[in-house]
Amino acid sequence: MTTLILATRNAHKIQEITAILGNAFRLLSLKEFPEAPAVAEDQPTLAQNASKKARSLAKWLTYLPNAEFRLPGASASVLADDSGLEVDALNGAPGVHSARFAALDGEPPASGVLNSSDADNNAKILRLLQSQPRDKRAARFRCVLSLIAVKPPQPSLAGHLFEGVCEGRIALEPAGQGGFGYDPLFIPQGQQQSFAELGPDLKNQISHRAQALTRMRRALENLVIGDEMPSF
Repeated sequence: MTTLILATRNAHKIQEITAILGNAFRLLSLKEFPEAPAVAEDQPTLAQNASKKARSLAKWLTYLPNAEFRLPGASASVLADDSGLEVDALNGAPGVHSARFAALDGEPPASGVLNSSDADNNAKILRLLQSQPRDKRAARFRCVLSLIAVKPPQPSLAGHLFEGVCEGRIALEPAGQGGFGYDPLFIPQGQQQSFAELGPDLKNQISHRAQALTRMRRALENLVIGDEMPSF
């Protein structure tokens, strides 16, 4: 069984990825590697952020003492995710800044990137769109995954990218208690309720992250030794 090391400490992301992939892989996360260095998500695109996180963790794992015991199985890869909300009326914002959208209103922290609370981010979106009618609130969630093999090693540390996009719109007000991030505001195409209302079972079938993970899983399942894995 292939081991995937998720390059995140975000409990919500870990829960979603685990639910979507099921028992297809042995999943570890940075909870199992608390000493792993933090990586600033300061790149201009989702793909570059995901790639940076995957490369950094893969490089760190290469020199990890007792790696054979801490990375079980014959093969292991790092899987990094970066996701964002793109709102057409905001020229694609918040995009790569989704996690820290509200914080951009203030002075940048001296320590680097600082995320905002979900409530503050949602409030800012609604404030900026308050004059926009329902038919002018088109938006999408985008997810980019970067996958890098660490066992057997991939010396170039060149990752494979997989993208998923979920089209929809921004609601007039938040609704639902489930999910995280912008889920209470985002109504996916073909639905009348937000991700936060639809519940994890349906969300994990149609979401941007589900689409990207499905592409990655199919690529791994169809991979023949010596073949180049397709990206996106």
